[in-house]
Amino acid sequence: MAKRAARAKRRDPGSGAASRRRRYASARRQRVRDGGTERRILDAAHTVFVRRGTAGARMQDIAREARVNQALLHYYFRSKDRLAEAVFRRTAAQLFPQVVQAITSDLPLDEKVARVVEIEIDHLRRTPGLPGYILSELHHHPDRVRQLIAALTGATPEAVRPAVLLKLKQQIDAAVADGRIHPIAPEQFLVNLLSLCVFPFAARPMLMVLLGLEAEQFERFIDTRRGELADFFLRALRA
Repeated sequence: MAKRAARAKRRDPGSGAASRRRRYASARRQRVRDGGTERRILDAAHTVFVRRGTAGARMQDIAREARVNQALLHYYFRSKDRLAEAVFRRTAAQLFPQVVQAITSDLPLDEKVARVVEIEIDHLRRTPGLPGYILSELHHHPDRVRQLIAALTGATPEAVRPAVLLKLKQQIDAAVADGRIHPIAPEQFLVNLLSLCVFPFAARPMLMVLLGLEAEQFERFIDTRRGELADFFLRALRA
């Protein structure tokens, strides 16, 4: 009986290794036919991760959102952890380099502040759930910061940090020497500025309730904030 069962299992087209080989062959054929599949999977994973959190997301939910079968999903990314890492890297890469470029640029300090405000708020209003997603990912996977910086710059955080802060410190020191602003460490300057941009999006549900805002009103609130925030920040520093 056992031998007959084993032979039947080998002949069964849906069994074991043979079934897996067929699924991956089908996945390979679909990949050739559809060059945008990987992007669609990443877009779908981003939607699901932001909506449910990475821990609460399931691969079958992502496959459904991307309109692909789970075999194809696993062919591209093998596991949810790999997919989560790819989504995090792509998501952060859309924002991180622009902010770093603005901070390390030769723009005057006031223009630099205005540029960072524009970049942060314009990007976050397109993806308002992004701050919560990124904060959750960094809380559970703090090593991803180092991986991200290495992937984007080819250097360690220790090597990147001086380049980011040095230019800022020079401009702050010059403004202090001219009597234009109060002394402030570049680290505090940067964290204060980014926090003022990110907080309304990270706390959006709470703010909408506390301030009595509907979705459209919240958008108008952000419009106003985008126009006023740079001046507010700089006025607080002026001597």
